[in-house]
Amino acid sequence: MLADVLVLLAATLLVVASLRRLRLPPVLGFLAVGAALGPHALGWVEDTETTSTLAEFGVVFLLFTLGLEFSLPRMIAMRNEVLALGSAQVGLTAAAFGGVAWWLGEPAAVAVVLGGAVAMSSTAIVIQQLTEQGELNRTHGRLSFGILLFQDLAFVPFLALAGVIGAAGTEYTLTEVLTAVAKAGAALAIVLAAGRWLLRPMFHEIAVSRTSELFTLAVLFVAVGAAWATHAVGLSLALGAFLAGMMLAETEYRYQVEAGIRPFRDILLGLFFVTVGMQLDPRLLAHETLLVTALLASILLLKAAIVTVVARGFAGGWFKSLRTGIVLSEGGEFGFALIALLLQNRLIGQELTQLLLAAITLSMVISPLLIRHNKWLARKILRESGPAQTELEREEAATDALAHREHVVLCGFGRVGQNVARVLEAHGFEYIAMDLDPFRVRTARQAGDPVVFGDAADEQVLSSVGLEHASAVVITFSDPDRSVRIVESIRRLRDDVPVLVRMADDTRLEELVAAGATEVVPETLEAALMLVSQALIVLRVPVGQVVKTIGDIRRHRYSLLRSVFRSDKAQLIDGSHALREELHTVVLPPGAWSIGQSLDAVSARGAEVSFTAIRRDGIVGRDPDPSTTLREGDVVVIYGTPEALEHAEAVLLAG
Repeated sequence: MLADVLVLLAATLLVVASLRRLRLPPVLGFLAVGAALGPHALGWVEDTETTSTLAEFGVVFLLFTLGLEFSLPRMIAMRNEVLALGSAQVGLTAAAFGGVAWWLGEPAAVAVVLGGAVAMSSTAIVIQQLTEQGELNRTHGRLSFGILLFQDLAFVPFLALAGVIGAAGTEYTLTEVLTAVAKAGAALAIVLAAGRWLLRPMFHEIAVSRTSELFTLAVLFVAVGAAWATHAVGLSLALGAFLAGMMLAETEYRYQVEAGIRPFRDILLGLFFVTVGMQLDPRLLAHETLLVTALLASILLLKAAIVTVVARGFAGGWFKSLRTGIVLSEGGEFGFALIALLLQNRLIGQELTQLLLAAITLSMVISPLLIRHNKWLARKILRESGPAQTELEREEAATDALAHREHVVLCGFGRVGQNVARVLEAHGFEYIAMDLDPFRVRTARQAGDPVVFGDAADEQVLSSVGLEHASAVVITFSDPDRSVRIVESIRRLRDDVPVLVRMADDTRLEELVAAGATEVVPETLEAALMLVSQALIVLRVPVGQVVKTIGDIRRHRYSLLRSVFRSDKAQLIDGSHALREELHTVVLPPGAWSIGQSLDAVSARGAEVSFTAIRRDGIVGRDPDPSTTLREGDVVVIYGTPEALEHAEAVLLAG
């Protein structure tokens, strides 16, 4: 077992690294490794119970990951495209290919699953390629995204059907099939409700512990536990994993879940696709080249034709609907999962499996080229020279060109963002802004401003607006949580670009700096600085000295302005008191331990605060020397976190 795993890992490392240089999907490398090292080729790795177990857990984590990508609110927002267009594409494609499989002698239920497998497209390849080309927000990109969302949803009944016919072998009734699909629908509703009302409080308690290992264990428990639960009621492990992913996608902890599960997901997904590749027989494929080519062409042409026809009414013309069809003509990861389940349960023969796997694999290999040149192909097929660009297309082309030049990225185009944009324009700097308010984006684009609709915390959106070429990023949102996510996403893509962040106050300043913000501008502190500067000018302090004072305060991250006394009714920032320091006064009564002691002695006894002043006999001494001896009646001004202040006061007043 260990030798097999080492051989697979070494070969996969080499092949995937090579494919990355060619900008091809890693899944193709995994399939190639399995085909080359499997029992049908070199025979270095045998198709044993161990590899079958790895494949089964690979399917579990594949479906768990895809479940995390499912978003019910996003589907509801795009319900017209998702439900009407998506159901038509999946239904017609599954019926067409399933009918062919049934005509060739496959049982009806198996034929339906095979049709569903071919109907699926590669979400990873399509979304990544369209994002890189800046076409995700175009008409064909939006329609493609809607169909992919429905495919995510339609996969649930297909998966349930594959599970029940696999459990029953070749003996199953229509009642059993309908019962399994009904169970899947009920499980879907229960899981979505559980994700909203049960998992959120559970993960909140786990997140409070701030223990990453505990968080990862909880994620694994939910994924494997849900897989076991669906298997226990007669459905597949993979269905439970997919529903578990959907549960966690409905919580605010989705991004941390993805980060925690990533190491397990990447390894097991790779091994899953390797085991799928091990089912490929290169010798059989070499003898059946014409048949594989014909099947590949059938998949590409028929899927593209079905999507083109059903998307005609939504796209407003044949040109855009054909572009949508070309984008979605390839096979996808869901298809591999369904075929793998059928193969594991010996419901389809090796020869048909080989042909389908080869055709779907080849369609995924060439899909980046098809998507990249979808406009050119559509014009060639329709024999159009291409209509004159519309105003919207000219605006998008100008924005795409701007993304490849040096510019400033503005995250948020509200009042603050627009003011920043106007000043940048006045000084000759170009910018691209992002916002999630569709009305604001539309009106700004109509006015000629380079504004796009998108989530600034999404790494793909950041890449599409040219973060690689940005000279600076300005975050103008007032929501600190969103700002932290945006900064973290930016730093994952670039660590050298300056990032300026606007905040309402200074409560999250340290967190933003730790996340990678270059400068944080708290509005309340900046307002205080402006008042201070104007007051100093009115008091006839030289302008140069005023500028130096303001600059010093900013360089020290507003530490002088943050030394304030808290209101009696003020609420603590958070339970750890780690996000803000403040001032506090302590009056030394008769008999206090600290009387006669130096400040150094007080610090040595555990008072982890700064002594900013001592008031004695009405006279205030700022920044006292550490050797200063305390006296009865002294008012000691200390500075630190609330927790540290409480402890220091206990030390000073000890009997």
